[in-house]
Amino acid sequence: MSAELRIENLHVAIDGKEILKGVDLTIRKGEVHALMGPNGSGKSTLSYALMGHPNYEVTAGVATINGTDLLSMEADERAKAGLFLAFQYPTSIPGVTVANFLRHAVTNVRRPDRKEGEDLMPMRDFRKELREQMEALGVDGEFARRYLNEGFSGGEKKRAEVLQMAMLRPSFAILDETDSGLDIDAVRIVSEGVNRVAESQGTGVLVITHYKRILDYIKPSFVHILFGGRIVESGGPELVDRLEREGYDWIREKYPEAARDEDELEAKEAASLAV
Repeated sequence: MSAELRIENLHVAIDGKEILKGVDLTIRKGEVHALMGPNGSGKSTLSYALMGHPNYEVTAGVATINGTDLLSMEADERAKAGLFLAFQYPTSIPGVTVANFLRHAVTNVRRPDRKEGEDLMPMRDFRKELREQMEALGVDGEFARRYLNEGFSGGEKKRAEVLQMAMLRPSFAILDETDSGLDIDAVRIVSEGVNRVAESQGTGVLVITHYKRILDYIKPSFVHILFGGRIVESGGPELVDRLEREGYDWIREKYPEAARDEDELEAKEAASLAV
């Protein structure tokens, strides 16, 4: 079996309110997919549910990574299995440096059977690899000594996420609106980092976004439109161009049942993300 992230008929609810209503999606290692849709369609819900956020209840469906049941795993086990999520709004961790955070994370992902208290990745090896990745991504060496995301600009937070992706070497990476809050130069720089990591490591990538601009740099071969809690259209880059020209009116007309769900879903997902 080829390495793949497979999602079949996935239903997800929060506080008993269904947001995803049967999502089907397969991403193979090395593929780049884009997931687009209006606010409230369930894009962030999908990313959180796949990563194991406890507030998101999977009520039906299957998700596997390389043939192994993803939904039965805890969040840390999903990371160890090769899944990575770059958050739309990364959390600050005062008192924990980027380097210290990464050394612990890398050790635990690469040694999934490690017990608490056992040795971390040798410091000399870790420093060498971190330095190489930071140089390749154009990240200043001082970055490693700063507290994770504390006082970071929007662009710095997203570059920290890409650095984590480079060091953790995931099989599959979900980028949840990585372009949110970034100016065009920051979008380009972050995208170049994602491309470099994905190409050098063969990572399968799911880019979740509202806008075409990041897809000018991270070029997907597969594009999906999530609407009313379901993927209603899949195709190639031509779908991005059509959305840029026409918005979602044609989707609403083509899928009236999904359109009726959309306003309700927007309120539900907004409430869920505020939890």
